[in-house]
Amino acid sequence: TVELKVEMVGIHEKRLRKCLSKLRGIEKVEVDGNSHKVVVTGYAHRNKILKAVRRGGLKADFWSAQNELLNAYANASCGSLRFNNHTFF
Repeated sequence: TVELKVEMVGIHEKRLRKCLSKLRGIEKVEVDGNSHKVVVTGYAHRNKILKAVRRGGLKADFWSAQNELLNAYANASCGSLRFNNHTFF
């Protein structure tokens, strides 16, 4: 299982699936457009998966724990954020 962060807009999901369908060993592709997360399940090497996505013209990188934190903050309510005095939490 390989988790990627891919910058996508609506039409890029089709392009992403087309790029990954050319690789052998891929069984399943899950795309979460809201968090820009792609989970690829199969037997292909993770570097080959990343290279195939990039070759398709999409900006991609391996998913990290930092991405989880950013998504948690982005999805949380912004009630505690104050921009006037620069207090964010």
